[in-house]
Amino acid sequence: MSEPPQHERPTIDPEYDHHREDGVDKAELESLLAEYTLRRDDHENAPAFVIRPDDVQETLTLLRDEAGFDHLSCLTAQEYEDRYESILHLTKYDRRTHEVSLVVQLPRDDPVCETAEPVFRTADWHEREAYDLVGIEYEGHPDLRRILLPESWQGHPLSLEYDQDKPQVIRFGEHANPLEADRRLEGEGPESETMLLNIGPHHPATHGVLHLKATLDGETVADVDPDVGYLHRCEEQLCQQGTYRHQIIPYSNRWDYTANLPNEWAVARVIEDIADIEVPEYAQILRTMATELGRMLGHFLALGTFALDVYGEFTATFQYAFRDREVIQDILEDLTGQRMMFYYFRLGGVCWDLPEPREEFVEQTRDFLDELPAKIDEYHDLIVTNEIFRIRTVDTGVLEPEVARSYGVTGPVARGSGIDYDLRRDDPYGYYEHLDWDVVTRDGCDNHARVLVRMDEVEESAKIVEQCLDLLADWPEDDRTVQSNVPRTLKPDSDLETYRAVESAKGELGIYVRSDGTNSPARFKIRSPCYHNLSSLPEMAEGEYVPDLIASLGSLDIVLGSVDR
Repeated sequence: MSEPPQHERPTIDPEYDHHREDGVDKAELESLLAEYTLRRDDHENAPAFVIRPDDVQETLTLLRDEAGFDHLSCLTAQEYEDRYESILHLTKYDRRTHEVSLVVQLPRDDPVCETAEPVFRTADWHEREAYDLVGIEYEGHPDLRRILLPESWQGHPLSLEYDQDKPQVIRFGEHANPLEADRRLEGEGPESETMLLNIGPHHPATHGVLHLKATLDGETVADVDPDVGYLHRCEEQLCQQGTYRHQIIPYSNRWDYTANLPNEWAVARVIEDIADIEVPEYAQILRTMATELGRMLGHFLALGTFALDVYGEFTATFQYAFRDREVIQDILEDLTGQRMMFYYFRLGGVCWDLPEPREEFVEQTRDFLDELPAKIDEYHDLIVTNEIFRIRTVDTGVLEPEVARSYGVTGPVARGSGIDYDLRRDDPYGYYEHLDWDVVTRDGCDNHARVLVRMDEVEESAKIVEQCLDLLADWPEDDRTVQSNVPRTLKPDSDLETYRAVESAKGELGIYVRSDGTNSPARFKIRSPCYHNLSSLPEMAEGEYVPDLIASLGSLDIVLGSVDR
């Protein structure tokens, strides 16, 4: 590999620490990585170390085994005028505020970097996306091919020289006809029962436009390859063309559109971090309450569709879940003015206070919370004690904790495997650290455990919402500031970089932003929890039956708008 280009970096004050008091010890990291560090390139959220392209695996192994950085949270690729960069952001499942970034600088004429996949399995899909959209090649990657765009696509859409007006010709012949008859693999004898099975891309059980290329040995899944990209809508490019102040947050509602208020918070948090914007305490309470109602929206939908997946329950469970989801949507419609694409968050706060009359809104929300325990009991009676449901979910789709960590799995999927990781508690934001609630985990590691986690989390969200209502109802009228004073045009300093994340209904939703001194980001990378969780599906499904594959996919609660972005 070629030596990365040398260039000037902004001067970093060694006394200035952007971290909270419980952040990682920079001196210890410097000592640990001294052999591999070319220079420092600190980001707003974490210390960053520039390393050589062929030292990636050794450095990652050292950080994982010696310093406990067991979560490759995000991998970002980008192109500058004089170089490419591949940035690996690491943290710890048990100490989320310990963060570190590795920066691999690559020459323009030979952007080749050592793969991180042997150390962290989640790098597989990360690096395929970086290759697809930016053009960096990862040496030693087990399957380096495009993941969002067709294999015959010309150019890389996030590279500086990409021509967006260039016509593209997609070679139909490169893709197998999904309607062709079942066939045996080449080289297999007549006694073999191996066959290929296409599930999707248009199928009710795929929860969106997803193609599963399954290889069956009899009735057992021998291999499954999730084929994504059918819903790719270029959200990162759109955000890079939008302005910080007004034009990025509305896009976020389209990612995970089933529980989209956390999406708005992810965008707001990262921009507020890079632009040094404070949020009033009263607005933090409004954000927290609205987001937890949004989390319940997502969990009710996940519960209803999962019951439909595993035992065709439409008349009771599915409609019950939508009944309760509709009540929450009525509440959020009153609060935000919208029924689906809420756009309630603004930089520095929210767009407005509780609707008038306040007492009526509070009473409506409390009525829902009062009725919720009885409804949760109904779900337990309908689902958890259902014999068919238990047969289909208990001990199927097993995802062991160490495997989940290697794939960067988060949210209810991780907590269903006993991983006690929740950004609301572990990287506090909003008003969560001032409220009484619990992180729910289960040790079953199977499809059943993931369902139970979501049902329990609905009750925890209800506790949070109730406490927020108490605070809002008693808040002094003359101190109800819903938004801080934010400049109409935001232009953060050039070359600021940060990664911030929130806990969405699906898991860790993170955003990496790099500024260039203008009112739009130079790089805007979305770290989707659905993308990471879906990449672990082969680990859950291989060796299971085809119906178990469908149950495992449903238990991940993916939304393809979030997977493809």
